[in-house]
Amino acid sequence: MASFHYSFQKVVDLKSSQKTQAEWMLSSALGALSAEEKSLHELRDTKQEWEDRLQAASQRAVPLAELQIIGQYLDYLQACIESKLLDVKKAERVVEQNRSKLADRMKDEKVWLKAKDHAMDRFRQALQLKEQNELDEMATVRFIMPTP
Repeated sequence: MASFHYSFQKVVDLKSSQKTQAEWMLSSALGALSAEEKSLHELRDTKQEWEDRLQAASQRAVPLAELQIIGQYLDYLQACIESKLLDVKKAERVVEQNRSKLADRMKDEKVWLKAKDHAMDRFRQALQLKEQNELDEMATVRFIMPTP
């Protein structure tokens, strides 16, 4: 019995490899997004903590210079938060781009796998036809040969 050999198997393997690579890239981008969001959360927590300190310091007898320093640090934290928000948006765009690439790679792989399945079906049909023709030939030979 003949075995099936798909002539474009290397293309199928390449498409599968590209899909796997796109999955890794998406995973990496999701990790980077998560790290950026965690950093943003930490900055917001730190800002809240310093706002509470400023509130407490303003109710006590604290030198004005110390209140100014805390205020300046809060301004710095706000600038960091705004910068981090831009980083988060950039990471979100990268994630969306990688999702889109993965979707494209999955479609490509699916197309080639379907083509391979169709080729396999055609091979099986041709093999069945060949076997049926051989069986018909054997039946014809038996019918023609006289029985002793």
